[in-house]
Amino acid sequence: MNFPDNLHYTKDHEWIKVEGTTATVGITDFAQHELGDIVFVDIPSVGQDLSEGEVFGTVEAVKTVSDLFLPVSGKITEVNGELNDHPDYVNNDPYEKGWMAKMTLSNPAQVDGLLDAAAYKALIGE
Repeated sequence: MNFPDNLHYTKDHEWIKVEGTTATVGITDFAQHELGDIVFVDIPSVGQDLSEGEVFGTVEAVKTVSDLFLPVSGKITEVNGELNDHPDYVNNDPYEKGWMAKMTLSNPAQVDGLLDAAAYKALIGE
């Protein structure tokens, strides 16, 4: 499995890529593997200010639906519209084509409390 070193990770299996006060969020390679074939991604929270740990959407696989938890506080500014027609991007390319949302960070210091790649690998026993 792939866990890029330039990302931060949560114990709930989301990843976040921070660029200034903007961040891109998705689920990890481990999460998509555990869920199986992704068939739908629903992120109705565009424009909303949410706190760290709040649900910002759901991802639906063939056998289950899983909540998506925001890694840090901020406002959801964009959703990956490509996932409407290609939810399989989450399975095939979770860190590039399979990103789920972009957000503006309200407290960039919260990123420091997230896991790095090594800590995330240890968490999942990798």
